[in-house]
Amino acid sequence: MPCLGSPSCTGKRVMLHIHKHPADPFLNAAFFCPPAGDITQKGYEKKRSKLLAPYIPQIQDLHTEAVQAALAKYKERKMPMPSKRRSVLVQSSVEACTPPDTSSASEDEGSLRRQGRLAASAPHQAHPGVEHWFNRVIQGSSTSSSASSTSSHPGGRPHAAAAASAAAMLADLMAHTQLDNQSAPPDVTGLSERLVHMERPQVASVRGLPRGYNHTTLLETADGVPVNSRVSSKIQQLLNTLKRPKRPPLREFFLDDFEELLDVQQPDPNQPKPEGVQMRPLEGEPLGVVTNWPPSLLAALQRWGTTQPKSPCLTALDNAGKVIYTLTYGKLWTRSQKLAYTLLNKLSSRNEPLLRPGDRVALVFPNNDPVMFMVAFYGCLLAELVPVPIEVPLTRKDAGSQQIGFLLGSCGVTLALTTDACQKGLPKAQTGEVVTFKGWPRLLWFVTDGKHVVKPPKEWHPPLRDATNETAYIEYKTSKEGSTMGITVSHEAMLAHCHALTQACGYTEGETITNVLDFKRDAGLWHGVLTSIMNRMHVISIPYSLMKVNPLSWIQKVHTFKARVAVVKSRDMHWSLLAQRDQRDISLSSLRMLIVADGANPWSISSCDAFLNVFQSRGLRPEVICPSASSAEAMTVAIRRPPEMGVPPPGKAVLSMSGLSHGVIRVDTEEKLSVLTVQDVGQVMPGALVCVVRVEGTPYLCHTDEVGEICVSSGSTGISYFGLPGMTKNVFETIPVTVLGAPISDRPFTRTSLLGFIGPDNLVFVVGKLDGLMVVSGRRHNADDVVATALAVEPMKFVYRGRIAVFSVSVLHDERIVVVAEQRPDASEEDSFQWMSRVLQAIDSIHQVGVYCLALVPANTLPKAPLGGIHISETKQRFLEGALHPCNVLMCPHTCVTNLPKPRQKQPEVGPASMIVGNLVAGKRIAQACGRDVTQLEDNDQARKFLYMQDVLQWRAQATPDHTLFLLLNAKGTVASSASCLQLHKRAERVAVALMEKGRLNTGDHVALVYPPGIDLIATFYGCLYAGCVPVTVRPPHPQNLATTLPTVKMIVEVSKSVCILTTQAIMKLLKSKEAMAAVDVKTWPTVLDTDDLPRKKPPQIYKPPTPEMLAYLDFSVSTTGILAGVKMSHAATSALCRSIKLQCELYPSRQIAICLDPYCGLGFALWCLCSVYSGHQSILVPPLELESNVSLWLGAVSHYKVRVTFCSYSVMEMCTKGLGSQTEALRMRNISLSCVRTCMVVAEERPRIALTQSFSKIFKDLGLSPRAVSTTFGCRVNVAICLQGTAGPDPTTVYVDMRALRHDRVRLVERGSPHSLPLMESGKILPGVKVIIANPETKGPLGDSHLGEIWVSSPHNATGYYTVYGEEALHADHFNTKLSFGDTQTVWARTGYLGFLRRTELTDASGERHDALYVVGSLDETLELRGMRYHPIDIETSVIRSHKSIAECAVFTWTNLLVVVVELEGSEQEALDLVPLVTSVVLEEHYLIVGVVVVVDPGVIPINSRGEKQRMHLRDGFLADQLDPIYVAYNM
Repeated sequence: MPCLGSPSCTGKRVMLHIHKHPADPFLNAAFFCPPAGDITQKGYEKKRSKLLAPYIPQIQDLHTEAVQAALAKYKERKMPMPSKRRSVLVQSSVEACTPPDTSSASEDEGSLRRQGRLAASAPHQAHPGVEHWFNRVIQGSSTSSSASSTSSHPGGRPHAAAAASAAAMLADLMAHTQLDNQSAPPDVTGLSERLVHMERPQVASVRGLPRGYNHTTLLETADGVPVNSRVSSKIQQLLNTLKRPKRPPLREFFLDDFEELLDVQQPDPNQPKPEGVQMRPLEGEPLGVVTNWPPSLLAALQRWGTTQPKSPCLTALDNAGKVIYTLTYGKLWTRSQKLAYTLLNKLSSRNEPLLRPGDRVALVFPNNDPVMFMVAFYGCLLAELVPVPIEVPLTRKDAGSQQIGFLLGSCGVTLALTTDACQKGLPKAQTGEVVTFKGWPRLLWFVTDGKHVVKPPKEWHPPLRDATNETAYIEYKTSKEGSTMGITVSHEAMLAHCHALTQACGYTEGETITNVLDFKRDAGLWHGVLTSIMNRMHVISIPYSLMKVNPLSWIQKVHTFKARVAVVKSRDMHWSLLAQRDQRDISLSSLRMLIVADGANPWSISSCDAFLNVFQSRGLRPEVICPSASSAEAMTVAIRRPPEMGVPPPGKAVLSMSGLSHGVIRVDTEEKLSVLTVQDVGQVMPGALVCVVRVEGTPYLCHTDEVGEICVSSGSTGISYFGLPGMTKNVFETIPVTVLGAPISDRPFTRTSLLGFIGPDNLVFVVGKLDGLMVVSGRRHNADDVVATALAVEPMKFVYRGRIAVFSVSVLHDERIVVVAEQRPDASEEDSFQWMSRVLQAIDSIHQVGVYCLALVPANTLPKAPLGGIHISETKQRFLEGALHPCNVLMCPHTCVTNLPKPRQKQPEVGPASMIVGNLVAGKRIAQACGRDVTQLEDNDQARKFLYMQDVLQWRAQATPDHTLFLLLNAKGTVASSASCLQLHKRAERVAVALMEKGRLNTGDHVALVYPPGIDLIATFYGCLYAGCVPVTVRPPHPQNLATTLPTVKMIVEVSKSVCILTTQAIMKLLKSKEAMAAVDVKTWPTVLDTDDLPRKKPPQIYKPPTPEMLAYLDFSVSTTGILAGVKMSHAATSALCRSIKLQCELYPSRQIAICLDPYCGLGFALWCLCSVYSGHQSILVPPLELESNVSLWLGAVSHYKVRVTFCSYSVMEMCTKGLGSQTEALRMRNISLSCVRTCMVVAEERPRIALTQSFSKIFKDLGLSPRAVSTTFGCRVNVAICLQGTAGPDPTTVYVDMRALRHDRVRLVERGSPHSLPLMESGKILPGVKVIIANPETKGPLGDSHLGEIWVSSPHNATGYYTVYGEEALHADHFNTKLSFGDTQTVWARTGYLGFLRRTELTDASGERHDALYVVGSLDETLELRGMRYHPIDIETSVIRSHKSIAECAVFTWTNLLVVVVELEGSEQEALDLVPLVTSVVLEEHYLIVGVVVVVDPGVIPINSRGEKQRMHLRDGFLADQLDPIYVAYNM
C-alpha cells in the first residue's frame, strides 16, 4: 500500500485509515462574507466554490456522510408540524443579522464541526488483545480522502448533485402534514377575527355542537369530531407516529398496587463488558535535575530582569495585528516592583494597610491587554498577594457573573486591579463609581497604569522566598451546574508545573512562542505567562479580537517572528483554514511544536488533519502537531512530545460509539455509522503518576479496555477548591484502589474530570469530559459527540455559526437529553421543522438514544461564555426556568421516556359476599352516612302546613305583611329595591293575572323567566305558581356578547318547551333586536310578555296543586361537561329542600343572610328565591355582576348588616382575593369588619378549592374573619343541596391523601407535605334528611370507606328526574332511582355522578355521634382514563399552573387517548414555547403521564360557567373545530 503524502514515512508497517475531513461550520459563518454591492449572491457562491474547489476533497466530512446515510435508512414518516400564530413566527432581529466580524462574540469550541467517526474503508485485522481496536497512523498519511462523498458546502458539489438531490428529497421528510399540500404555508390559525368578550364566554352549546356552527354544515365523524378539522388530522398523524413500538420492550406484567413502580431499566445482559486485565498505573519520565534552576518563579523573574533587562518578554498586538508594545524583562521587573510597593504601602483604609500578605486580589483585565495583566500578576506575587484572574464583567447580567461574584466573596476579595481603559468601560452608578454587580462583594477598583503607582524607595526590596506550599494564585473554573470554584495553586506546584512543561516541551532559553489562548487561565497562563518567564522566552500574544478580524494573524506572526512554538486551540486552526488563500508567502517551517491545547475535544483530530493538509506545503512538518489534554484541577495531564525526543509515533483509535456508551473500548467493524475516531494526547507529564478509575463510587482501577476518569498524582497539580474542603477531599485527595480494595499508592491523586484510557505505547486517549457526560438509562453519552452529530445535519443551511448546546435534565428519575440550537435569521418554519426531525433521527441512529427536547432559538440569543462560546449551565438554567424563549420546540417524550409505571389492568370483580366479608375482616366500615333525622324534629306540624311555597307566601302576607324579606343592593351598596311579604304577594298576583289574561296560559304550561338578578325574578316565580304554571329561570343574554349567550337562552326556552317568556322591556327589545337576528332565529320565540307595568288586578283564585308530587319548577343548568340538563322539582321536594336548609342554618324571621350568587339554578336559585319565603329570614341580595364595578360590595354589605351567615360562589371569592388582596388596610379604614361572620359558604358542584378558600381566609383575617368561618357546600343535578356547613356542628376537616392511590380508586391517608400528597377539604355537613353511600359505579355494590367511589344520595328533596326532550329518559333513569346490587337492595338512591369517599372523624356532631365527613374528589364525567388509571383533570391542571409564572389558567382533556393540555399565557407571546417543555416535564414527574399536545392560548380562552367551573368539553370541541386561535400548538412525539 503506498504511503500517501507523507515525507516522513519510514519503513514501519502502517495501517492506513482513509479519513475524510469535516466541512467547516465557519465556511458560511464568519469569513466568507460576500462583499457588499459588487457581487451577486450567485456570483459569490460561484467564486467561493472556485476558491474552495482544490480543498473541498480534503475538508470533507465523513461524519456528515454517516449522518446522511443514517437518515437515508428512515422511511418517510409523517410528523405533525406544530402550528404557530403569525405573530410568533420568528422576526429576525437587527442584531441577529450583524456581520460576523462585528458581532459581540463569535465562534467557540462548541461551534466546531467534527470529524467523521468512521473509518471509511479501512480493512481491520483481527488481533488478539488490545491492539485490534487500535490503528497506528503516521500523521501525514491520514490525509488522503475520497472525493466521492457529497460535500456539505453549498458551493462545492458539482459531482455530487445526484446525491444532494436525494438528500433534498429526504429533506421533505415529515415536514408536511397529510392534509397540507407540498407548497402550503405553515398552519397558522391566527387569521380568524376574535370575538371581543366582555366576560369569560358562558357555555353556548350542548356538547358536540361547537360554537358558531350551523346544524347542517357540520360533517361529523363517529366521535362527534368535525372532519374538516385540521387539528384532528394532525393528531391522527401524531397517533400514527406513536403507534411504532418503543425501543426497549416493556416487560409484560402488571402491578395492581398503588406503589406504582417506575420501570427500572434492567441492564441488557448482552451489553459489552470490559475483558482486559486491571490497568497498571503509568509513570511519566522522572523530572530532570537542572543545574541552575531557580528556587522560585520570582527568583527567575529577578534574574532575567536584572541580568537581561533588554530581552523581550511579551509583545502585544492591536486589532490590526500591529505591535503596540513589547515588554522587556527589565521593564516587567521594575513595573511589578512598583505595583507591589504601591499595593502594600499606599492603599489604606482607616489608617490600616488595606492589604496584608496572603490576601486575595481580583485581576480584571481585557483579553487585548496581556502586558498590564502580566505586570499585575507578578506585582501581586511580589507583594505576597494572591491574584484571582477573572473576566471583565460587561453588564450587570453577564452569564455566570453572579457565580464569579460568589467566588470573589468567598475568597474575601476587596480590591480589583484593572486598566484605565477597562475601568472607564465598566458600568457606573450615579455616583460615578463602578456599580456593584449582581452577587458581587463591594470592591475597591484600582487602576494599575503608570500614573497611579509609585516608585519604591532605594532601600525597599520585595521579599523573594523559595517556593513553598503557600497559595500563589487562584484560577476559576465553572462546573457543569454553573457554580464557580476557585482552584488554588501553590508556589511549589506552579514551579513544578513550569519545570515539567519545560522538560516535556523541550523549552530553551530565549525561544519565541506565539500564544493564541486566553492568558488569564489554563494553558494560555501556564505557557504564556509562567513557563515563559522561567525560560526567558519571548511571547507574542494574539488577542481574541484580532483573531475575529483576521483568523490568519497567528500564522503570520509565527512566520514574522520565526516562532518555534505556537499554543492554539482546534478552532484557531479551523479559522485559519478558511482564510489561508490570501497569503502565499507564509512559512511555518520555524515551528518545532504546535501545541493543540484542547486535544481532548472530540473534534480536535479533524482540525489537526485538515490543518496539516493545507499547511504541509507551507513548511509545516506533520510531527510538530502536539495535542495536549489538561484540566483546571490537574493542570497539564498529557502532551505529545516534540519529535526530537524520540517518542513513538502518534496513534488513532476508531471506537464503537455503542461500546463507549457502556464504558468499554471496542473497534467497530459492523456498524460503520456509529464510530468515534480519536487521536492520542501524547504521553504523561514528567514526574507524574497516572491511572484510570471508575467514574462512580469507589475509585477502583479500570480494566485496560474500560473508559474511566483519568487521575494524576504529581507535584504540579492544584491543591484545593478554595473554601470547599468536602469537594477538595473528593477531587484532590482521591486514593485509587485495586479490585481487592488495596490503595495503589500512598500519594493522593487528583481527578482530572477527563474520561479516557491508556492505549498502546502508553499513549493517553481522551474520549470525553465529565462536564459533558450524560447518563441516560445507564448508558453514557458525551454532549460534544451529540453536538457533532447535530451539526452534521446540513450545518451550513441552518444552524447559526454552529452554535448548539447539549445538556441533560433530570425528569422522572432519569437524565433526558436537551439540544438547543441557534437558527439562522433567514430560516423558515418548514426548514426548522425539517432540520429538527432529521436531527432527531440522526442522533437516534448514531447514538441509539432519544432526544427529550429539541429547541431552536433566534440567532445571537443564547448566553455567551467570555470568549464567545455558549454558556451551557446558564442555557440549562434558562431552559429549566422557562426563560429561553425558543422560536421552535419539538418534544419527544413518547420515544425517550421508557420507564413509566406499568399500565394497570382492572382485576376481575370480587363477588358481593366476599366483598362484604372482606370489608368486615379488614375492619372496614361500609361507607355510608346520613344527616339528622327530620321526622323527630320539632317543626313537623309547620312542615305539614308548608307543603306548597305559594301557600307559605300567602300566609306570610297575612301574618307579617310588613316584614321585609328581600333587600337588593346596587353597585354603590345602597338598597336598589326591597320587598316585604305583602308587596311580594301583591306583585305575584299581578303576574298571575297577566299570565292568564295576556298570555292565555293553562295550568301546567312552562314559562321562561328571563330577568337580571333582582326582585322581579322572585315575584314572577311566585306569580307562575299562583297561576299554576311551571317557571323556568333563565340567565338573560349579555348585551355585548349576544353571539355566545343568546343561543343558550334560545336552547333552554326550546328544550324546556316554554310557551311564554316573561321579561323586562329592555331585555324584550334585545331578544328581538337586529343583533339577535345574527345569533338566532328571532321569529321562533314564543309569546314574550314584559312585566314592567302590570295592571293592579287580583286573580280570581290562586292555583292549588292536587298533590305535592306535582311539578313545581324546572331547574336548568349547563354541566361542566357542556351538557344542558334540566331537572324536575316537585312541590314536596321544594319544601323539603327549604326545610333542610332552614334546620341546618338555623334560619328564622329575625335572621339576616347575605347572598352573592347567581339566582338561576341549583342552590343559588333556592337561596335567592325560595328560602326566605319559607323561613321568613331577610335576604340581602348582592348580584355578582355588580362586583365588577365595586369589588368590595359583598364584604361591605356583610359588614354593614353584621351578617352571621353568607353565601358566595368561587368566582366571587376569587374576585375578592385578587381585587382586594392588597387593600385590606384601606377597607379597615372604612370600618369594614368581618368578625360578625360565623359561616361563609361557597356554593359549588365540585371538589372544594382549598387553595382559594385558604388564601381568602388568610387575606381577610386582618378584617376579623374567623379562620373557621369559610366552608363549601356540595350539590349536583340530582340533588342541589347534599352538604352545607350550617351554623352548628364541627368545623370542616382537611385530610391529605396519596394521589397515586387515588388513581387506583383507593384512599390512603398520608401526612401533610409528603410526596404526592393531595389536600382535600370536607364539603360541609350532610343536610338533615339526607343519606349518602359510596358505591362502585361499575358494579353498583357498596364500598368500604378506604375506597373512592360514586356518591349516591337518598333524600326527600332529590329531584324527580331529568326534563329531557328526545326521550332519553331511559338512559338517565338510573341517575334518579337506582338500587345497590347487594347489601341494602331496597333503598332508592340517586347517582350524583361525583366520585368521593366518606371518613369517620374523631369529632362529634350535634347529636353526640362521631361525625362522618364527606369528601368530594371530582366529577365522574370529567375523569380521564389513562394507562388503566383514573385521573382528575384538576390535579394535572394544578401541577401545570405551578410550572411557570406566566401560566394564568389551564385545562386538560383527552382525545383518542392523547392528553391535551391547554394553557393560558399571561405574558409576552415569546414565552409561549418556553411552556411546552415545562408542562411536559411537570406532568411526567408528578402524574407519570406523557402529554400528547400542548396548546398555548390567550387569557380568557378557557370557557368558564357562571359558577366559575371550567367547561373542558366545550374547550375540547373548540380545539377540534380550530376555533381557539392558539398562539402555539405543540405535538409531542
